[in-house]
Amino acid sequence: MSLDTVKNATETPDASQPWKELGLKEDEYARIREILGRRPTGAELAMYSVMWSEHCSYKSSKVHLKQFGEKAPQNDAMLVGIGENAGVVDVGQGYAVTFKVESHNHPSYIEPYQGAATGIGGIVRDILAMGARPVAVVDPLRFGAADHPDTRRVLPGVVAGIGGYGNCLGLPNIGGEVVFDACYQGNPLVNAGCIGVMKHEDIHLAKASGPGNKVILYGARTGGDGIGGVSVLASETFDDTKPTKRPAVQVGDPFQEKLLIECTLEIFKEKLVAGIQDLGGAGLSCATSELASAGSGGMRVELDTVPLRDATLSPEEILMSESQERMCAIVEPQHVDRFMEICEKWDVIATVIGEVTEGERLEIFWHGEQIVDVPPGTVAHEGPVYNRPYARPSWQDALQADDAGKLARPQTSEELRAQVLALVSSPNQASKSWVTDQYDRFVQGNTVLSQPEDAGMVRIDEESNLGVAMATDGNGRFAKLDPYTGAQLALAESYRNVAATGAKPLAISDCLNFGSPEDPDVMWQFAEACRGLADGCLELGTPVTGGNVSLYNQTGDIAIHPTPVVAVLGVIDDVNRRTPMAFSEAGQLLYLLGDTAEEFGGSAWSQVVHDHLGGMPPKVDLGREKLLAEILISASRDGMIDAAHDLSDGGVIQALTESCLKGGNGARIVVPEGLDAFTFLFSESAGRAIVAVPRSEELRFTDMCGARGLPVARIGVVDGEEIEIQGEFTLPLAELREAHETTIPALLA
Repeated sequence: MSLDTVKNATETPDASQPWKELGLKEDEYARIREILGRRPTGAELAMYSVMWSEHCSYKSSKVHLKQFGEKAPQNDAMLVGIGENAGVVDVGQGYAVTFKVESHNHPSYIEPYQGAATGIGGIVRDILAMGARPVAVVDPLRFGAADHPDTRRVLPGVVAGIGGYGNCLGLPNIGGEVVFDACYQGNPLVNAGCIGVMKHEDIHLAKASGPGNKVILYGARTGGDGIGGVSVLASETFDDTKPTKRPAVQVGDPFQEKLLIECTLEIFKEKLVAGIQDLGGAGLSCATSELASAGSGGMRVELDTVPLRDATLSPEEILMSESQERMCAIVEPQHVDRFMEICEKWDVIATVIGEVTEGERLEIFWHGEQIVDVPPGTVAHEGPVYNRPYARPSWQDALQADDAGKLARPQTSEELRAQVLALVSSPNQASKSWVTDQYDRFVQGNTVLSQPEDAGMVRIDEESNLGVAMATDGNGRFAKLDPYTGAQLALAESYRNVAATGAKPLAISDCLNFGSPEDPDVMWQFAEACRGLADGCLELGTPVTGGNVSLYNQTGDIAIHPTPVVAVLGVIDDVNRRTPMAFSEAGQLLYLLGDTAEEFGGSAWSQVVHDHLGGMPPKVDLGREKLLAEILISASRDGMIDAAHDLSDGGVIQALTESCLKGGNGARIVVPEGLDAFTFLFSESAGRAIVAVPRSEELRFTDMCGARGLPVARIGVVDGEEIEIQGEFTLPLAELREAHETTIPALLA
C-alpha cells in the first residue's frame, strides 16, 4: 500500500477514508477538511480522531466544566490550575504538591489486570511530568453486584493490577474506595489518583518553545498495544455482547516505569528540559500536538526514528499507539548529550525524533515524505464543542417521591440488632482488608495514615514533619437521586474526611463518571453535578485544580449511576499531631458532633435491608461542613481529641464499628435525647463526626464547640469488649469482627 502523503492528499481529494470507523462524526470530518483546505492524510486523520475523541477533547463536557474556572474561589495556595497534566498547590515551607485523579474504566473491564495497572502507570507519569516525585497513589473503585460471577473475574484482576504496578514502583497506596452496585455490572469504574511533591522552582509545564530545541522521545519502545484506546475504547458505549477490544488495552511494565521515574527526576535535577509531556491517551498524537500548541513555534518530527517493538507498525498506528512508560522532552541542543548520558545510565532508550521550528505548523515526516502538516492547536485544543441537549429525566420526580423514610423499620431491639449486623457485614460496609492487604501501604516509610482511615496521609519533610492528606469519595446512589446535591455530598464527605485527620483541606481534583452524553437524561445529570461541584467548591474555598471526565459508561442502554468522584487534598503542619480513627484507650469520652435528622434516601440501610433506592439524599450545609472542619482541625492541633471518624455511609453504627474494631475496644453508647435508636444508628445526615475526647480535655473541647456554635452531644464512653446501645442490645466485638471481616473473602473465594 502506498504512503498517503500530504502531496497525495492534495491530489486525491475524493479518496475514501475510514473516518467513521475511527470514531469521527460526518460533520467533524468535514471540519477537518475545512481546517486543512484538503482531505487529511491517513496520519492526520488518525491524529484528529484520537485528539477529538470524547476522552481527549472533552467535547461534550467543556461547556459545563468551564464553571470550575468561572466560579473558582480565590485561593493563594493555587500554583498551577486546570489545563496542565495535573494541578499544583503550595503547601508551605517551599514545597508544592501536585495531584490528580483519572479513569481507566473500559480497559479494566476488558483486561482487568492490565487496564488497572496501566491506569496507575498513566496517572503516575502525569504527576512526574509536572516535575514532581510521585509519593503515593489512591484507587477509588466501583464494581457490579458483589455476588455476580463477573465481579469475581474483574475485581481480583483490577486489585492485582493496581497492587502489582504500584508495589513495583515503590509507591504506597494510601486510600480509595471499593463500592459494589449492580449498575456497574458491565462497566466497572477504575479511577486512579497520585500525589507528587517538589519544590516551587521545580515545576515543569508541557510546552515546546525555542526554535532549534530538540524533541526527545524516551522510555519504552512503541508497540501495537493501546492503539485507538481513547477514541475507540474510552469514547463509546459498550455493546454487552462484544466487550472484547483487547488490542486497545495497553500493556504495562512497572520496572521500566521505575527506571523512567528515576531517570526523569535526575534530568529535572540538572535542569535539562525546557518542556515535557508524558505519553498517555492518544500517545504521540497528543504529546506532539499539545507541546507544539502550548509553545511559541511549530515542530518537525521524523516519525521513522521512533524506536519500535513491532517493525510492521504503520505511521498511523505509531501516532495512535498508547504504549506505556514513554515521555517526550524538549531539550536545548547544548543539553542533549548530557540528557542522553543520564538516559543511558538508567537503561532508558532515548531518541531525538525532531525539533522545535520557527513556524506555526506541526510537520511529521516518514522516511523523508511529509505525512502531517497541521496547525497543532486545531488538533490539541480546538476540537468540536457540543452543547448536547439535556433535560430533567421524566422518571426523576417519581424516584424522589419514593421516600425511603416510609420503609418498614425494626420494631424490636432484636430486629434492630439483626439489621446492624446485616449492615456492617454487607459488601459495601464490610472490611476491605482483602483488597488493601494486597497493596504496599507503607513503602518509603512516610505513610502515617492509610486505609481504612478517613484519609491517607504521608509525611513530605522528615525534619519538619510537614504532611499532606488525601481522601476520595463519591456516592452514586445520592447522585442518582439528585445529581446537584450528590456532587456536593461527595465534596463534603471528602472534605470532612481530610479534616477528621487534622489536615486543612486546600483543593480538589475530580473524576466525573457518567453514561452516554448523547442521552439527554445523562447530560442533565452531568450538568447538575458540575453545577453542584462548582458551587460547593466556591463556598468551601477549595478550587478544582484539574481532573478527568469519563463518559459512555454504560452497557447497551443502561447507564451507571452518575458517579462524580471527588479527591480533596489537605495539608498538616506536623503529622505527629494527626488524628486516627481508632478508639485506642478505655475511658475516652465519645461525642457526636453535628445534627442528626431522619435522612435515609440512598442510605446504606435502605439498600441493605430493603434493596431500595428512592427519596431525597441528605441535605447539604457547607457552612456547617466548614465549621465542623475547623473544630476537628483545631482539636487535633491542640491535643483535645484522641480519635475522630466522619459519619457517612452506614451512619453512627458503621463509624462505631470501624473505630471500635480498629482500636480493639468496645463502647457503651446512650441514644441522645430527641432521637430514637433507629434514627440515631442509621441516619446518614451530613456534617457530622464522632470524636473520642480524653477526660482531661472534655471541658475545653465542649467549650470550644459551644463558643463556635457547633452542636455537640456526649453519647458514651470507650469501654469493654462489646458495643452496647443502652436499652437496646449489645454486640461483642468478636461477633462484630466476624461479621465485618469475612464477607469479602467469602465472596471472592
